[in-house]
Amino acid sequence: MAEETKKPEEVVVPVPEPEKPVVQKDNPQPEPEKPDVEPTEKPIEESAEAEVEAAEPEKKIAQQISFKEETNVASELPEPQRKALEDLKKLIQESLEKHEFSSPPPPPPAKEEKKEEEKKEEESAAATTTTTAEEEKPVEEVVVAVAVASVPAVVEAVKTEEAPKTEETPKTEEVPVSVVVTEVKKEEEEKTVEDIKETIVVEVATTSTPPPATTPVAEETPKEEAEPAIPEPPKEPEEVSIWGIPLLADERTDVILLKFLRARDFRVKDAFTMIRNTVRWRKEFEVDTLLEEDLGNDYEKVVFTHGVDKHDRPVCYNVFGEFQNKELYQNTFSDAEKRKKFLRWLIQFLEKTIRTLDFSPKGVNSFVLVNDLKNSPGYGKRDLYKVIDKFLEILQDNYPEFAAKQVCINVSWWYLAYNWIYLTVFSPRSKSKFVFASPSKTAETLFKYIAPEQVPVQFGGHSKVGEHEFSPADSVTEVTVKPGSKHPIEFSFSEETELVWELRVIGWDVTYGAEFMPSKEGGYTLNITKPKKVTGADEPVICDTFKVTEPGKVVITIDNQSSKKKKLLYRSKVKVSSQ
Repeated sequence: MAEETKKPEEVVVPVPEPEKPVVQKDNPQPEPEKPDVEPTEKPIEESAEAEVEAAEPEKKIAQQISFKEETNVASELPEPQRKALEDLKKLIQESLEKHEFSSPPPPPPAKEEKKEEEKKEEESAAATTTTTAEEEKPVEEVVVAVAVASVPAVVEAVKTEEAPKTEETPKTEEVPVSVVVTEVKKEEEEKTVEDIKETIVVEVATTSTPPPATTPVAEETPKEEAEPAIPEPPKEPEEVSIWGIPLLADERTDVILLKFLRARDFRVKDAFTMIRNTVRWRKEFEVDTLLEEDLGNDYEKVVFTHGVDKHDRPVCYNVFGEFQNKELYQNTFSDAEKRKKFLRWLIQFLEKTIRTLDFSPKGVNSFVLVNDLKNSPGYGKRDLYKVIDKFLEILQDNYPEFAAKQVCINVSWWYLAYNWIYLTVFSPRSKSKFVFASPSKTAETLFKYIAPEQVPVQFGGHSKVGEHEFSPADSVTEVTVKPGSKHPIEFSFSEETELVWELRVIGWDVTYGAEFMPSKEGGYTLNITKPKKVTGADEPVICDTFKVTEPGKVVITIDNQSSKKKKLLYRSKVKVSSQ
């Protein structure tokens, strides 16, 4: 009945004429009102700053050849960035007081709600069709329809049932609907349908039989007065930590917040949303518990940390060519549970690496990623790249601005072509951090960012795992040997001692030799190592030693007879001879 009542009302409601909006367009006054509406959501000054900050960095970043890490000291930031940092702190403080970080995100709309919305749309469409059909009816038929839809069920019962034959029962008990409609027609024609409806209801109520006497209801026992509610004490602000650092704790928090702000081009609301989503993801993924899990050491050759770069940042190496080992590949990707374990291992490794950072404004707050693509499995290994893509997605959404540089080495020509498509998912700022090097340029490229003594031997450096004569504290000397020339390295001694050295030539294809020339006149030159041709297939690093028994000098010679210049890397140390 309620639905039938609504439809007739819609028939007679006056509809605005279509010509009225045209008259409003000619009026020039409404146009200045548009700027007055926008400041309710965002002040003019903030919107202008946001547009400038969003536009200018994109132009600068697009022109950048290489990424340069910015300052994390709040006092050294530009004014707009410092203001964005303070605004973000205010939003976080309000959310901590309201416990919004621990509250789950709003659930997506259910399917049933969508179905109900579709039903409502269908009903509204049906209502419009009925109203258009009823507009063509005479006025009397419309009034009758309204009356029938508005009279309660009591009137319909009066039509069909006969009243009990007693003298006390008035004859007016049986009131046909037609009488009511006739009386309604005699009223003024200018009344609206709502007025007619009210008149019908009132007349039917006066002519109908009085309601039957109701039985007395037993008096309810008085309820005990509820005790006054004791106001709950105000909740303390929520405590939230990321990477072991509480939010809004000290200056270390500024370093974390600046990472999220830079990831969102200093858009405060977007950065806040990213932080909140990161906190919720960490709870859902149980990251803090993950640190204590024992996931084994099967992947230590695939992903590992070795040395630091020239800015003392940790260097992480990803060597996916290790998955050419069929046994390792099967043990990692043969089923969903193993793939999940590998993903969790990657996140655990990432978390442990981040925990080594100090997060001080002037300290080490990021690391360098080196991706070795030599012998990497092709894209037919879908299980491998599904895990990698998922890990990159997590890295981009929840670990902003931790990779100061990403150096891809041993890159083949087909990967460079694919790279243009692959990097489209990254922002211009992230793209500026990528560096690509072909196999012949791998070592030379790494040495731009990492000292040779910190680069592992397998990537062209001098750093070795295990016991050896040299440590990362022993620096390496770099020399360029011109094509068709020789380069001698001399060490002079005046007393008995022992000389230890190691060297390598990038790309080799040179002749190497070493000899001892005594200072005494008439002494004989002693060959330590006869000149020999060294290629890339030989030992990556030549290690040698010689015990000096008399004053003289050790001469090491590199003969480059090729048509290309060569990079020579060597270091040495003197050990006191013990007799």
